[in-house]
Amino acid sequence: MMRKTSVVLLSAAAGAALTLFITQPRAVLMGSSARAATSDTYRQLNLFGDVFERVRSDYVEKPDDSKLVESAISGMLAGLDPHSSYMDAKSFRDMQVQTRGEFGGLGIEVTMEDGLIKVVSPIDDTPASKAGIMANDIITNLDDEAVQGLTLNQAVEKMRGPVNTKIRLKIVRKGQDNPIDVTLVRDNIRVRSVRARVESDDIAYIRVTTFNEQTTEGLKREIGNLSNQIGDKLKGYVIDLRNNPGGLLEEAVTVSDAFLDRGEIVSTRGRNAEETQRRAAHPGDLTKGKPVIVLINGGSASASEIVAGALQDHKRATLVGTRSFGKGSVQTIIPLGSGNGALRLTTARYYTPSGKSIQAKGIVPDIEVLQDVPDELKSRTDTKGEASLRGHLKNDGDEKTGSQSYVPPDAKDDKALKTAADLLHGIKSTAATTPAPAAATGDKAMADRPAGKAAN
Repeated sequence: MMRKTSVVLLSAAAGAALTLFITQPRAVLMGSSARAATSDTYRQLNLFGDVFERVRSDYVEKPDDSKLVESAISGMLAGLDPHSSYMDAKSFRDMQVQTRGEFGGLGIEVTMEDGLIKVVSPIDDTPASKAGIMANDIITNLDDEAVQGLTLNQAVEKMRGPVNTKIRLKIVRKGQDNPIDVTLVRDNIRVRSVRARVESDDIAYIRVTTFNEQTTEGLKREIGNLSNQIGDKLKGYVIDLRNNPGGLLEEAVTVSDAFLDRGEIVSTRGRNAEETQRRAAHPGDLTKGKPVIVLINGGSASASEIVAGALQDHKRATLVGTRSFGKGSVQTIIPLGSGNGALRLTTARYYTPSGKSIQAKGIVPDIEVLQDVPDELKSRTDTKGEASLRGHLKNDGDEKTGSQSYVPPDAKDDKALKTAADLLHGIKSTAATTPAPAAATGDKAMADRPAGKAAN
């Protein structure tokens, strides 16, 4: 709504300025310059029209006009920076489902293995879990249609659908001689972006996997649950943002706010100075001043970096791990009307409370911890970072690329988690483990799911 209002106000201001140009000599000169620039632009558009017509008439096979236009738009946006893009109608719908974190489906997280759909895990209290679907089940058929030959996204699309509609699954399960046929009724599914557990009997461990519309609600719920479960012996909180690719700006702000009583969380600065916005915390630290450790690595990007940067700058948390990805820009989703998809356009840079841009640099943890990586994975456990992306927005000073992003699958091998536990138990000391008062100081970002895995 704010973005739409700004466009209307800018249009009104432009109209007033043109009136002023007509009535003042200096403005007439500026108007002439503007008209010359506009004339150049129209000449370029005429060039595009000429090329478009030549392709339509002379290409070896008759092209699809709509595909040509979509490709031209995609090319224009791709030439801006790595995060601006065009989404067709289907991609736009998928993005909306992703950021809402809520959809009609079955309640299973799946991946592709050998051309078949493998269940990673059922989501609690969903049609899939109630029907007894288990991790490692192989789905071979959907409504009598073989899964073999479908992409992961195509299979997920078939499993999603309107609430209260039915779908039949054929499942192969290890230890069972015959396939299992099961009919499920789709229900409203909420993606769990927040997972939690008790560590070492006295530490609240909370893992945030993405920032969608359910994240803050999930975080608050888990803080309450763990606080009640652990009771007076609670030493503090470990917030795991490793390999979290980001998501909604608003959710990053409200998640940060959960740990702060006051002070700036983030500022965003667009092309024009008047578009600068500052977001501040409200009174009420949900953790009641308990120590907080935040885990980050090379896969922590965007919204994750907003949270980490805010808590680090206010000395509210100690950051442990490796340097973050370094995505310091905000993308606004701009719908293009019914059936036309949307633009994902970079509209601002963001800055931490200290006024620092982490674009192409990342956030450096207070304590660097490198994991022991198995030999067979060593070539695949570093994330190159924002600075390695072609066409990325530049930043002042030295840019940084590459950082370890490996997280051991077994918690007992997780050196960063062990360091966090040691800090909270007082085995290692650092000033930031003791909560310090926050210093008083004066849309949407796209969420990307980890590759090769989807919820439905």
